[in-house]
Amino acid sequence: MNYRIAKFEELTPSTLPFVEGKLEGHKERKNYSIVGPGVAEDSAQTVKISKPHSFNLGAVSAMPKNGSGLHSHTTAEVFLIYSGSWKFYWGASGKNEVILNPGDIISMPTNMFRGFENAGKDEGLIFVVLGGDDPGIITWVPSVLEKAKKTGMALLDDNSLIDLSQSSIPEGKTLLKPITTEEIKKFDNYKLEELQKYISYFDNRVKCEINIGEGIKLTQILGNGFQNKNYDPIINQNTGFNLNILKSKKGKIDNLKFIKPTILFSQVGNWVIDINDEKIQLNPKDTLSIPTNSTVSIEIESNKEGFLNCVTQI
Repeated sequence: MNYRIAKFEELTPSTLPFVEGKLEGHKERKNYSIVGPGVAEDSAQTVKISKPHSFNLGAVSAMPKNGSGLHSHTTAEVFLIYSGSWKFYWGASGKNEVILNPGDIISMPTNMFRGFENAGKDEGLIFVVLGGDDPGIITWVPSVLEKAKKTGMALLDDNSLIDLSQSSIPEGKTLLKPITTEEIKKFDNYKLEELQKYISYFDNRVKCEINIGEGIKLTQILGNGFQNKNYDPIINQNTGFNLNILKSKKGKIDNLKFIKPTILFSQVGNWVIDINDEKIQLNPKDTLSIPTNSTVSIEIESNKEGFLNCVTQI
């Protein structure tokens, strides 16, 4: 089972994961590929759990006033705030923004430029779920590529990352051209009130909790259900995966069956996962990939509420 377990403290991050990685406001950042390669442009990025799940899980830690430049994805991108306060901004000019805090979740629409920045006073951490085995490439706003090139960083026409201060452009390759003004107009934009339906605030979530017995409550964030039962999601968006949160201080559920690829990762608390009579402890930030069709039980016993995230292919 070791190849299915990702202990966060044992992960190897990339410190230069993207083209803007040497710029001020982006260079004090680490990128983790936990399940699948994600969208990192660093070819040397270490992937802990490489088995395809039809989605990817990554994480980003950053120092204050550091984060990601404006970019867009072709598949779902769902952010779960683990620690710190984070500013998310969007649109080609990045004028719209919202501040999110631990426990908050935002699912960014596709075909929209977005960026994020640690708005707190200490290093912060967010987890990111990306749709699909291959989440595709990143499209950057032109200004990001132009500023990055001044630091020596650029993308080739196959979207691979190159440091021009250390390497020459390979024969047969050219630098990727920034998208045009006309192409930028094809991307969507949202007012803050329009984007609110893609946000789940931790403080508002208690009214959406469902008691599933044995001391455990469930919240359906994305998707349509859990264990063959249908529940209405807080965020009604087609991402290709379910995102559920289990909440408990002292509880246990037995005889779970996950017939499709599933991962569990702890937001708060030390959770014990029993898979075919093999016990695995998930501490905060740790991730476990569940073998399909296994018999699973989930248990926690603590003096404070724990939260366990569950992502399952639809």
